[in-house]
Amino acid sequence: MMQPPIILLQEGTDTSQGKGQLISNINACSVVVDAIRTTLGPRGMDKLIVDSNGKTVISNDGATIVNLLDIVHPAAHILVDIAKSQDAEVGDGTTSVVLLAGEFLTQAKPFIEEGVHPLLIARSFRKATSLAIERINEISIKVKRDNLEEQRAMLEKCASTSLSSKLISHQKSFFSKMVVDAVMQLDENLPLNMIGVKKVHGGSLEDTRLIAGVAFKKTFSYAGFEMQPKQYEKPSIVLLNIELELKSERDNAEIRIDSVEEYQEVVDAEWTILYEKLQKIVDSGAKVVLSKLPIGDVATQFFADRDVFCAGRVQDADLKRTMKACGGSIQTTANDLNKAVLGTCESFREEQIGGERYNIFTGCPQAKTCTLILRGGAEQFIEETERSLHDAIMIVRRALRNDSVVAGGGAIEMELSRQLRDYARTIAGKQQLLISAYARALEVIPRQLCENAGFDSINMLDKLRYEHSKEGGIWYGVDIMKEDVVDNFSSFVWEPSIMKVNALTAASEAACLILSVDETIKHQQSQQDLPPGGIPGGMGGMGGMPGGGMPGRGRGRPM
Repeated sequence: MMQPPIILLQEGTDTSQGKGQLISNINACSVVVDAIRTTLGPRGMDKLIVDSNGKTVISNDGATIVNLLDIVHPAAHILVDIAKSQDAEVGDGTTSVVLLAGEFLTQAKPFIEEGVHPLLIARSFRKATSLAIERINEISIKVKRDNLEEQRAMLEKCASTSLSSKLISHQKSFFSKMVVDAVMQLDENLPLNMIGVKKVHGGSLEDTRLIAGVAFKKTFSYAGFEMQPKQYEKPSIVLLNIELELKSERDNAEIRIDSVEEYQEVVDAEWTILYEKLQKIVDSGAKVVLSKLPIGDVATQFFADRDVFCAGRVQDADLKRTMKACGGSIQTTANDLNKAVLGTCESFREEQIGGERYNIFTGCPQAKTCTLILRGGAEQFIEETERSLHDAIMIVRRALRNDSVVAGGGAIEMELSRQLRDYARTIAGKQQLLISAYARALEVIPRQLCENAGFDSINMLDKLRYEHSKEGGIWYGVDIMKEDVVDNFSSFVWEPSIMKVNALTAASEAACLILSVDETIKHQQSQQDLPPGGIPGGMGGMGGMPGGGMPGRGRGRPM
């Protein structure tokens, strides 16, 4: 008698497994890599992405692009995660890490098709990664910390290399100095939140300023603000979370009074409470009053009459940065305002920057902080400038903490590729082929740099292999400007070694993780989760990329 089939999964669940599933996952990752491949390097192109709300983003930052692609394929989404991890850990190299992971998988694909076990490939890739990291640590150049000039020059070169592939590459010498100045103004912990970034439309990029202190846009002001002083030397600063304005009565309030005097007492009560608060603030000796909540016109005029500057509705991040920089603490009451809770700074002034008024605090004694005020025309251009400077700032922070550098422009990848090929010749079996495949995959960085610049990549790679085979040629990489190969260390194309170590580790782990998956189980979406018109086109069509679904089909095909 025939046994009935055992049903474990809910009806309608998609399952896909085996070699076909692995190859499908690799193909999906290749589609993601192809989407950002052309953004690598100084001649990389930018992507214009329009989100569901119609907002346009122009960027060549790998993490930004893969995040905005809204990838739904579960295996391909791992590439998004490693780009985010590289962005959070190092700040730059997000395109490189996705390219490397994709190339590792592409090189592994023929072995999967021929029946090599995926875990054997993963084991060989991990071995190759550990050898590559050992080589990076061995040849990286240490910069002496005790020589400040040498250290600063190294940091500027690292920032310049990071900015060379960005939209603001033509101004990289201007911005690399500014980025190093910004990071050097922080304390030894290098907190990223103590570098404020503000955007002012109009003007040119060269009008961008670095302010050694806290700066924020002038808040909404009531009548009377024009009479307030706009400059102080060594003022006391009080930070509040109190509303200093008269509020209208609630519509459903009810009060019973018997005489005109009682009515007058009710009217006077709120004014009395407000004036008491304002007088206590003035008596504390504070000359600058900042509040997270509104400061009304009565309070503004009260302070103006007493030569006190006030600003209400200050953003929480700006208020906290002012507190850390100038000292004091945020108060929720006007009672007991003493010197211990007040902050101070060397100078306070209100200044016109472009079409905006800015409040600027400099000479902050408590914590070292700075503010970058970015200028530019289009909104998308300023936002991309901010993303570019974020990458450069992160690179400089990492280089300060890990003071070893390697040459960029594909030089370190070519050297690692040569070393792994030499190692592969000393071993036997499948591992030899797999480590050779890993070595070939590393060449994707210099190859893509050449292709993005319109060079003959085959010719350039031959030249690079030749130079790296010679004694002392370990730092030869692509020279984008002269369409040739050059010693990139002598050309000052430097990158922190921690960036390459992190990129190789993350890319290798992502590739090994994808290779270890041999089955995908996708539950059928319930009807209430579906958009109008049926199943979304996420999982159908091309490798699960957005919009890849097949119209007119009840379900997308399995991955």
